[in-house]
Amino acid sequence: MQLRDYIIRRLIVLPILIIGVSIVVFSLTRISGSPVGIYLSHEMSPAEVQQIEARYGLDKPLPVQYYAWAKGVLQGDLGWSGVAAAPVTEVFPNKLAATMELAFSAGFVAVSLGIWLGTFAGARRNRWPDHITRIVAVSGASLPLFWLGILLLIIFWANLGWAPIGRSDATIWASIAHPTGLYTVDALLAGNLKAFGDALWHLALPALTLGYGATAIIARMMRSSLVEELQQDYVDAARAKGLPERLVLRRHARRNALIPTVTVIGLTFGFLLQGTITAEIIFRWPGLGRWMADSVLRGDQATIMTYVLFTSVLFLMVNLVVDVIYAHLDRRVVLGG
Repeated sequence: MQLRDYIIRRLIVLPILIIGVSIVVFSLTRISGSPVGIYLSHEMSPAEVQQIEARYGLDKPLPVQYYAWAKGVLQGDLGWSGVAAAPVTEVFPNKLAATMELAFSAGFVAVSLGIWLGTFAGARRNRWPDHITRIVAVSGASLPLFWLGILLLIIFWANLGWAPIGRSDATIWASIAHPTGLYTVDALLAGNLKAFGDALWHLALPALTLGYGATAIIARMMRSSLVEELQQDYVDAARAKGLPERLVLRRHARRNALIPTVTVIGLTFGFLLQGTITAEIIFRWPGLGRWMADSVLRGDQATIMTYVLFTSVLFLMVNLVVDVIYAHLDRRVVLGG
């Protein structure tokens, strides 16, 4: 099967998977309790509660409720967020932009450092750079995110006063327009280097905290894959031709070592999204993670369903992209018919 046909087939199947995920998410949230609680107050009588249930169709059978909810989602109506006291569609884009900026920044740190460390260690197997990388990898995989975040916060914010918390300086944030919601991008579009520096300065600590664990995973995979590739016959053949070691490493061994590493990178994206909840709470980052945590505590089902549905669709898209990259890197991959 050609790569183009494979992508088309996956895109055709994607809506079916999304519908399946939405049914599971909707059913689980309804089983956990009625969403009417977000609209209630202590002064309401049972009759008033029944009126609210009838108004929002919560007294109807579950399939009917799902149909009404899915129809609203397709029309852009994601429900009411009791935590934000506003429609979900009004709050979600700004929260999403903040979370994506943090997640992609952490991902950039993890991928760039992880591949570099893995390559650096794999090319120097059982020497001191390899041992140092192992220490970094083991510590990154072992340290809980919340513990590392709190530790860095105590050191660099509370004691040294070097790193800020939150997403921005309020004055600098208000000095530029925000067409995309991504602070770094908006600062560049406005040509404001001060705002861009402020964005990076606020991103540094949460992005490093969030990306450290993923860096360890990627570095370990890259190192082990590269060590295996350097023992293959084609590497010996390239060296026998007189190619410098750096070219053997970059043009031959590293490319093939990236094949299993790409799969791990795709999986670590889920780790980053999961970790944003903890990182946003610790560093007061106004993204989906904090909003989601508050919504769970308040029983805000509209927000919970939107978040879970969005992350599920995002995972499906990331898996598709990873599969395509995998097939591009390794021409030996046979796409299923």
